[in-house]
Amino acid sequence: MPLDADLPDIDVLAFATQGPGSGDAHRLTHLLAPLAPRIVGVDRARRQRLPGIIQREIARRRPHVIVMEGTAAAGGVAVMLARIARGVPYVVSSGDAVGPFLRAFHPRTGPIAGLYERALYRLSSGFIGWSPYLVGRALSLGARRAMTAAHFAGAPASPGAGEAVRARLGIPAGAIVFGIAGRILIDHRQGYSYGFELIEALKRTDRTDVRVLVVGDGDGLAALREIAGAELGRRVLLPGACLPEDVPAYLDAMDIGVLSQSTDLVGSMRYTTKLPEYLAARLPVVVGQTPVSYDLDSGWLWRLPGDAPWEEEQIDALGRLMQDITGEEIASRTARVPERIDLFDPDRQQRSVCAFVRDVASRA
Repeated sequence: MPLDADLPDIDVLAFATQGPGSGDAHRLTHLLAPLAPRIVGVDRARRQRLPGIIQREIARRRPHVIVMEGTAAAGGVAVMLARIARGVPYVVSSGDAVGPFLRAFHPRTGPIAGLYERALYRLSSGFIGWSPYLVGRALSLGARRAMTAAHFAGAPASPGAGEAVRARLGIPAGAIVFGIAGRILIDHRQGYSYGFELIEALKRTDRTDVRVLVVGDGDGLAALREIAGAELGRRVLLPGACLPEDVPAYLDAMDIGVLSQSTDLVGSMRYTTKLPEYLAARLPVVVGQTPVSYDLDSGWLWRLPGDAPWEEEQIDALGRLMQDITGEEIASRTARVPERIDLFDPDRQQRSVCAFVRDVASRA
């Protein structure tokens, strides 16, 4: 449906493939709020119904554009059908390199994952990447136009929230806490999940004043507990899942945040949701040799050698850092954490995304 460039409003149909209540849904709602989109909420467990639901929504009131946050196949099929059968343009927003990500977690998808990613981008009218590296990938795979909206964090923890978490977990005063928060999912190809390298590295030290805090739940949590062994509840703390609104308090209980990303096409393309959250919490960060470790470093990062957090070289380097780290070094790096990086500003992202979606709709 052609759109008058001076028209103040456009009809935007939007959905997050992770379902209502997810972080993706929160991101989508914020970024598109000035456009007053029609949000379709479908639980993740029932998202195979998305193609039919989207077709009914289009028939009821044809939108100028569809915006999809996430790249789950059911959502991709829904928007591609809308484009092919009804000529409705769509925009994809993603925080992952779809083909490599699917192959990592579902190895049997093989070439099909790459074909799906290429078709999704080629049929799209626009792509919103959570990092500039993903934007470049999407354009090279056929997206017509693209922009970066690098995610954002909520409000930081209230004063004293971190101390309360440390007290509840039994972390003594003066202890140094390395931590990460996220979904603890097993990469079956590597037998790895978030937190694995922190526990393995800690076990190589003899320091009693260092703790590892891994916050989250998933199919990898039981494996982490087993790996921790006698250190569980002592130097290794695995509290499990927490409410999204409690994440800032757990981050405030940490001294150093960890970004567990490999240098392959999955890890190198990401900023991840954790990076803006660590910045909001004023945490210096340990990271591998991914692009972000060079692009955003102003002295607040520790860059570890190696290609992946499950490999010996990186685990050994992390262990040495844990063994040698001092409070003075942490304070020095913390002082260099940027007060603000415009790339992660939620209002700036909202303005840019709304302008982008309007421009896409105007060309349909």
